[in-house]
Amino acid sequence: MHVALLLALGLAVGSFLTVCIHRLPRGESVVAPRSYCPACARSLRWSDNVPLLGYLCLRGSCRACGAPISPLYPTVELITPLLFVLQYGALGWQPLLPARIAFACALLVLAAIDLRHRILPNVVTLPGTVLGLILSLGLEPGPVDALAGAAVGAGVPFAIAVGYRRLRGVEGLGMGDVKMLAMIGAWLGWQAALLTLLLASLLGSLAGLTILAAGRGDARYPLPFGSFLAVAAFASTLVGDELIAWYAGFY
Repeated sequence: MHVALLLALGLAVGSFLTVCIHRLPRGESVVAPRSYCPACARSLRWSDNVPLLGYLCLRGSCRACGAPISPLYPTVELITPLLFVLQYGALGWQPLLPARIAFACALLVLAAIDLRHRILPNVVTLPGTVLGLILSLGLEPGPVDALAGAAVGAGVPFAIAVGYRRLRGVEGLGMGDVKMLAMIGAWLGWQAALLTLLLASLLGSLAGLTILAAGRGDARYPLPFGSFLAVAAFASTLVGDELIAWYAGFY
């Protein structure tokens, strides 16, 4: 029953997240107007907004103009409930669960936006950092760890970005990534922030090598590092403590 409730809630929230992913990069409100086709601006019927089923019934195109609907939207609607269930499996029913679910939603929005537009909106990362610090007053990782996490999360990538720019003369890491990692540190603590940066760097390196090997780009190909940070941060919420304990066991 718990899983069924989370799946239903995740589908509904996932539908809202698709609105955020479409509108936030454009500076639009996520509340009004009602959902519409990006191609013809025609308002959608209520039935067209039913998660997953609406996309399937429309066969992936607008009812009014026939313009294709991005498969990103049903993908987000499918991933969101899975994230909810994974967090429940890791935590069970406890006060931390709603906070981690909200964090997972923010990560998913940032990952999708960075993948499509190569930007990480301040409207998500900055309030997200503040909210993480506030929630730490009563939840993990605690206020001290959260403050340290935000500082380390912002400081380490900022130092890397400055050093890379001075060494190579080009930007290697954007300030959006710095703000996003500060948010991650505020929610998860400084150790998880460093783990997230390490895992994201490994994922980015593998993706870069794959692109080079496939001949799809060169060393200057812009990778969506925020998307890798999102995947790594979510992994840290599930197995971060185990990985940190495993690493500490070497000392």
